[in-house]
Amino acid sequence: MKYVDEYRDAALVHKLAAAIARITTRSWTIMEICGGQTHAIVKFGLDELLPEHITLVHGPGCPVCVTSAELIDQAVELAMRPDVILCSFGDMLRVPGNTIDLLTAKARGGDVRIVYSPLDAVTIAQENPAKQVVFFAVGFETTAPANAMAVLRAEHAGATNFSILTSHVLVPPAMRAILGAADNRVQGFLAAGHVCTIMGTGEYGPIAREFGAPIIITGFEPVDILEGIHLCVKQLEEGRAEMENAYARAVKDEGNLHARGIVEQVFEVTDRDWRGIGMIPQSGLSVRRSYAAYDANQRFTLTTGNSNGSSECISGEIMRGVKKPHDCPAFGTRCQPERPLGAPMVSSEGACAAYFRYRSRAV
Repeated sequence: MKYVDEYRDAALVHKLAAAIARITTRSWTIMEICGGQTHAIVKFGLDELLPEHITLVHGPGCPVCVTSAELIDQAVELAMRPDVILCSFGDMLRVPGNTIDLLTAKARGGDVRIVYSPLDAVTIAQENPAKQVVFFAVGFETTAPANAMAVLRAEHAGATNFSILTSHVLVPPAMRAILGAADNRVQGFLAAGHVCTIMGTGEYGPIAREFGAPIIITGFEPVDILEGIHLCVKQLEEGRAEMENAYARAVKDEGNLHARGIVEQVFEVTDRDWRGIGMIPQSGLSVRRSYAAYDANQRFTLTTGNSNGSSECISGEIMRGVKKPHDCPAFGTRCQPERPLGAPMVSSEGACAAYFRYRSRAV
C-alpha cells in the first residue's frame, strides 16, 4: 500500500506541475513562509518541476533563524550562572550569538539541558528546587500554546523557580514587513498551515488585499505545496489578491480557540527584533505583567547589546526573499553546518541547511 500511495502522489505532483505550467504566462515570485515547506521544496525538487517563469524564494519561517543574537547571548549568560539550569530544544544549542553558542557554554560548565517539551523543564524545576530553571521559549504561534501552558503548569504546581526567556515571533507582521520593503520582490505567499491551525485565517485576507499579494494557506507535503502554488499563480494571472485556505482538512477560520485563549492569557503582543531583518513592530509575544514572576527578563538582570550577529552572514536577505543561499559567497565554504556563520545553516528548518544538504556545491 505504501508504494501505491507514493506512486499516486508522484503522479499527482506531476499533474499539478503541468497544470501550473499551462496557466503561467508571466514571471511570478512566490515566497513560502515556513521552513518546513522550504525543506520539502528543496528535498523533493519541487521548484525544478515548475516553469522557469515561477521563482520560489524562502521566507523567515524558521524561528531558530530569526532569534536575535542578543537573545542567544542572554541565554548563554543565564546558562553560565551557577544557580541556573537552562533548558532548550536541541536546535538552539549551536546557533551563534555575538560571542559563543549554548553548546560552547555547556562545554565550559554551564548547565544546559535539551528537552523535548517545555513541560519537561517544569518537571526539572520541581526536581531541583535549589536551582533556577529557565526554558528558552522560541517559536512562532505554533509553539506558543505549549510554552504558555508550561507557565500555567508551573503556577499550578507552585514551581516558583521556573521562568521562560521568550523569543516568540508572529507571522503576519513579518509578511507585512516583507511586502512593504523597498527591495521586495515577493508577489504571493504560501502561508504555514500549522500556524493557521492555531491562529486561524482572519489576519491574512486584509494583508492580501492591502498589498495585492495572494496568500494561500497550505500544508507541507509535495502535493499540498504544489496545490498552493497552483492557486497562487491562478490568482496572480487573473489579477486577484485574496486569502485561500488550501489546508481546510486542518485549518478552521477561527483556528484553535482553546489554544488561542491560553496564549492570550499568558502572552501579549510586543515589538520584536528579528535576526538579520531588524525590529518589526508588534511582531512578537512577551509574558504579560500578571505572569511576570515567570518571565526570565523580569527575574534576572540580563545584558543588552548588539543583536546583529556575523557581518558576513546574508541571512536577512535570504529570509526576505531578496537572495538565495547559493548567492552567499560563504555558503558551503566558510559557512557549513559544523561551523555556521548564521542560524539558517544550523536549524533543521533553515534555508541554508536545506540547500547544503540537498544542493550543496563542491567545497
